[in-house]
Amino acid sequence: MQLWQRLALTLVAIVVASFIAGLIWHRLFGFGLPSYLGGVIGGLTAVPIWEILKRMGPQKN
Repeated sequence: MQLWQRLALTLVAIVVASFIAGLIWHRLFGFGLPSYLGGVIGGLTAVPIWEILKRMGPQKN
């Protein structure tokens, strides 16, 4: 998988994870998720997604 494809999928995963976390937070506490916490959740999502996508590339023997 090319770098730009991994980057695009990782960014989508970050946005989706932050959005879902924001919805859950709002349901539980009744106010918006603080932006720094959304960033932390997105960043923590990015690391495993990036590694998974990196492994999906062509295998070198």
